[in-house]
Amino acid sequence: MNLMRIDSEFFMPFLVFAIPIIAVTGGIAAGIVKTLGRQRLMELHQRERIAAIERGMDPSKIPAPVLPPEESGWGWDHGSNRAPRQRAQGLLIGGIITLFSGVGIMVFLMLLAPDEKHTVWAVGIIPAMVGAGLLLSSWLIWPRNGNAGSTNPS
Repeated sequence: MNLMRIDSEFFMPFLVFAIPIIAVTGGIAAGIVKTLGRQRLMELHQRERIAAIERGMDPSKIPAPVLPPEESGWGWDHGSNRAPRQRAQGLLIGGIITLFSGVGIMVFLMLLAPDEKHTVWAVGIIPAMVGAGLLLSSWLIWPRNGNAGSTNPS
């Protein structure tokens, strides 16, 4: 009567693909929410403008809408409004998280399979090196010579 027994060989493929599916779905959902929020702000501004015009206000004296800047999300483009220090801090945070995730995966897999025949712990080297690369890029683009707050790196 053990019909609902969960077999690890059956369950693992679903678990392996669940993480990327959830990440992609979450990214798409975040983009939709951001777009809907911007649309709602524009709609409210247009309603406010119409109400002001109905009350007899000159349309040229109505201020422009204040919307959050449209960014690519990663700040890789050089024409971005993000300050260089903020961009470097984002790389620093991402690098630390990715580096320690890789080290954590290595330690976890080393404890899971402690024999010398299976070196599955080496899988953690990939995210650890990506994290180290992000830390290096953060160090390379970190603002120096007193231009920490400027938006123009030149």
